[in-house]
Amino acid sequence: MRAKVQTMSEEYLEHVNVTVKNLDATAEFLLAAMPNWRIRARSKMNWFGNEVDWLHIGTPSSYIALQSGGEGDGLNWKESQVGVKHIGLVVPSLSAVIERLAAAGYQVDHLGASHPHRKSAYFIEADSLQFEFIEYLSTVTEERNDYSR
Repeated sequence: MRAKVQTMSEEYLEHVNVTVKNLDATAEFLLAAMPNWRIRARSKMNWFGNEVDWLHIGTPSSYIALQSGGEGDGLNWKESQVGVKHIGLVVPSLSAVIERLAAAGYQVDHLGASHPHRKSAYFIEADSLQFEFIEYLSTVTEERNDYSR
């Protein structure tokens, strides 16, 4: 089956770019969680006088751009610094993601709030990046996007 091709008039998130300390560890985490994802491209580049490695990991239509060379501590999701708190990824089976990540040595940081139409779990990978994995339990848009509970 061919994947749906995005039209030029549709708006969608194509990628996010994230700097990490350990490119391979972050890629291994994402591939353990998302077994249908692939490394789309990988190379080196000059980043303002420093050679860094980069890779694009995801699907043919969207991906996460990872770049090595990260310094310092990752953003603490419990604090108020400017920055990305987490990256949310929709999955068909949250329990399968939890099992795959547990087998790869990762434990759930915390579960999302109880909701009748979705469930989620948060993981923090080696560079302190937080990922939320969401399984929707409804195909009704209004139910999936209900934040009143």
